[in-house]
Amino acid sequence: MKVVILGPAHPYRGGIAALNERLALAMGRDGHNVRIITFTLQYPGFLFPGKTQFTDDPPPAGIIITRKINAINPLNWIRTGISLRKERPDLVIARFWIPFIGPSLGTICRIIRKNRHSLILGLADNIVPHEKKPGDRMLTAYFIHSLDGIVVMSKSVMDDLDGFDPNKPRKYGPHPIYDHYGRIYGREEALRNLRLDPGYRYMLFFGLVRDYKGLDLVIDAMKEPRLKHQNVRLIVAGEFYSDREKYLDKVKKSALEEQVLFFDRYIPNSEVEDFFNAADIVVQPYKSATQSGVTQVAYHFNKPMLVTRVGGLAETVAHGRAGYVCQPEAGEIAEALHDFFSNDRKKTFETYVAAEKQRFGWDHFTKLFYDLKEECDARKNYGDHS
Repeated sequence: MKVVILGPAHPYRGGIAALNERLALAMGRDGHNVRIITFTLQYPGFLFPGKTQFTDDPPPAGIIITRKINAINPLNWIRTGISLRKERPDLVIARFWIPFIGPSLGTICRIIRKNRHSLILGLADNIVPHEKKPGDRMLTAYFIHSLDGIVVMSKSVMDDLDGFDPNKPRKYGPHPIYDHYGRIYGREEALRNLRLDPGYRYMLFFGLVRDYKGLDLVIDAMKEPRLKHQNVRLIVAGEFYSDREKYLDKVKKSALEEQVLFFDRYIPNSEVEDFFNAADIVVQPYKSATQSGVTQVAYHFNKPMLVTRVGGLAETVAHGRAGYVCQPEAGEIAEALHDFFSNDRKKTFETYVAAEKQRFGWDHFTKLFYDLKEECDARKNYGDHS
């Protein structure tokens, strides 16, 4: 089968690009002819809050990536759509994570569908964005209506989809494991690489820092005396996409300068393993979420997790076995972390996580697309003969 994936990929950085690349690799290993078509321009500079959209990492081996889509040029969308319509791929997977991208990918998909051969499936991280803007609903609807079917990675997104097209064929499956970020090795080696004191235990808040991810909640939790005196430190590893100063100010006012360690930069793929191998527990105190790739990096490294009861996070972390599921509230987060460290639950949780991660395998994830394609093809054939 000839498969085209539309969305971010190298040289663009981040978890969305990483998943697209890993999906292409998995489908290629299933015997399909797969390539990714990514952007020549993804966001205009003024819309991008970070330092750069690009990675310095080398391109992933074994994947064909073509830069072709300009997200703000309608003539480019038409040319790209016509080119792919003529190419006649059997399956097109269009990645959706933000309404801004709806017009470009939605137009390309509409044009491809005119060949009456290619099946168009979406892969949606979110349907309703975490940070809403005027016009979001219209842009999202435009994209959704260009699809034959859609795959989602949390039940909350499945529910959100009903508000746009309750009859759209769909499949749900949890975000697959990120197993390409390096090897599992000893905590001592990782702490040495990061130049961190092995006399402390470490929580890890990993990834881009945005307000909805609740870093303020875990900082507030650390103010509680039972945690403050536990010999515990918090590693914040990631670039700030929100106001950095307000977090630094909160840490200072809480007298936590020695307990909260900032690695304020984008973490390249080659360094991810150090941060996760150094961590005792990964914390995701999100105030809003659908699913998170950070959870699946934690699973790869057999790390216990603390997540909040928002979106689909609780669907992938078994409370009391893989970690903790809390309300997004500092007191409850502090209670869970105190339980973890005071009762030394790390090894017990790690054993469960190592066994549980099998259910997030890539064979389960790729099967969602194959099964949904078969279902959509059957609907089309029925319609043609009815």
